[in-house]
Amino acid sequence: MEDKAHSAPAGAAPGGTTNAAVILRVLRVCLHSGFAVLLLVAVARLAGQGLRGTDWLSLGLALVLAAVYLLGTVLEKRHSTDASRFDPRPYSPLWLGAVCLLWLLLIWTSADFVWLAFPIFFLQLHVLPLRLALPAIVLSTVLVVVALWFHNTGADGGALQLPMVLGPAFGAAFAVITGLAYRALYLEAESQRLAAEELRRTRAELARSQHDAGTLAERARLAREIHDTLAQGFSSIVLMGRWAEKALDDGDTATARERLRTVQETASANLAEARSFVRGLQPPALSENTADTSAGAPPEDPLVNSLRRLCEKTETEAAARGARLHCRFDLEGIPVELPNPYRTTLLRAAQASLANVWVHAKADTAVVTLSFLGSEVAMDIYDDGTGFSPSAVTAPAGRRDGSGYGLKSLKERVAALAGSLDIESAPGEGTVVAIRLPLGDPAARNEP
Repeated sequence: MEDKAHSAPAGAAPGGTTNAAVILRVLRVCLHSGFAVLLLVAVARLAGQGLRGTDWLSLGLALVLAAVYLLGTVLEKRHSTDASRFDPRPYSPLWLGAVCLLWLLLIWTSADFVWLAFPIFFLQLHVLPLRLALPAIVLSTVLVVVALWFHNTGADGGALQLPMVLGPAFGAAFAVITGLAYRALYLEAESQRLAAEELRRTRAELARSQHDAGTLAERARLAREIHDTLAQGFSSIVLMGRWAEKALDDGDTATARERLRTVQETASANLAEARSFVRGLQPPALSENTADTSAGAPPEDPLVNSLRRLCEKTETEAAARGARLHCRFDLEGIPVELPNPYRTTLLRAAQASLANVWVHAKADTAVVTLSFLGSEVAMDIYDDGTGFSPSAVTAPAGRRDGSGYGLKSLKERVAALAGSLDIESAPGEGTVVAIRLPLGDPAARNEP
């Protein structure tokens, strides 16, 4: 039932994982055990002398005291293990008052019950505020001294003896010192409990924020990948399908067959990209190296090979649409092995830029230039098409139909690698998309 001494330690250190919690639990058990042993000894002495007269009253009061004390401790224990049960702590002072009143009645009927004062001192310290507990202990000590004097010498008119005063006084002083140490342990355990709860809350909030940030980052990554691969491929399939249908209407089955073949190739590439997303691997174009090499010559760099094949594919798709677009790939410098994020970013940038060239720019020529400049790698995509005003398309995050996301996606990819993206264009003057990515320490280029 104790407001501080008993209910608090049970929650101060869940699972008893701290030294302070263990000590508090031991002291709690000792307090209850001490009270029970002293009460039992007093009842045994009372019964051993033969019950007569007021002894029966003392025995009855002792049984009532045991029941009241047990009721309080049981209710407190049930609440400490299950907070949804009845909380007895608001009634702790009333419970302590009933215990003290029954004890006072017992010490006036028999001197054997005065030694219950020592566990009662601890109860007063931990149930009452310190400003009330100390006067209560002093008053209880005086009553013990008076009761000892009354039962031993007062009836015969004898003088008060020194041991009758020193015993209770030293016991009260010891109880106060021990109680204060007990309270200090409780405060330490409570501080540890609060700190542990705060740490758990902070960790949970951090985990939630990291999860949310990771979810947003993954959504952004998937949006970039889908736009730069699947969306571009589907756009090509739709256009090629329309032109194949037009060729069939005109009776040109050879052209229709060629365009349907392009549709099949684009659909196969999109299927490979979709499977790549599921596996979380690098783009399929970077995993293949089908460039022709002479006997004994090392295979061509995957990025160089992919960009060259992309230019050929762009030219073929433009021709299937009826446009005369010449797409060329140029390589400057000696290729070095790039980390996969660099290769993916450059390939996606070329795919998105060339898709815009043959769909929107109405260009006759497009040139993709990959340059290895020692401390950085650069890629320029030039076309002589209709051009546009860059300021008119850099602000929006995309159109309502999901298109118009390419430039934003490209900016995010380049920014993630601490690179730079420049777009030079004007209506009727063509377009140049320039990308610069720093290579940093050459020894770290192969790091994923």
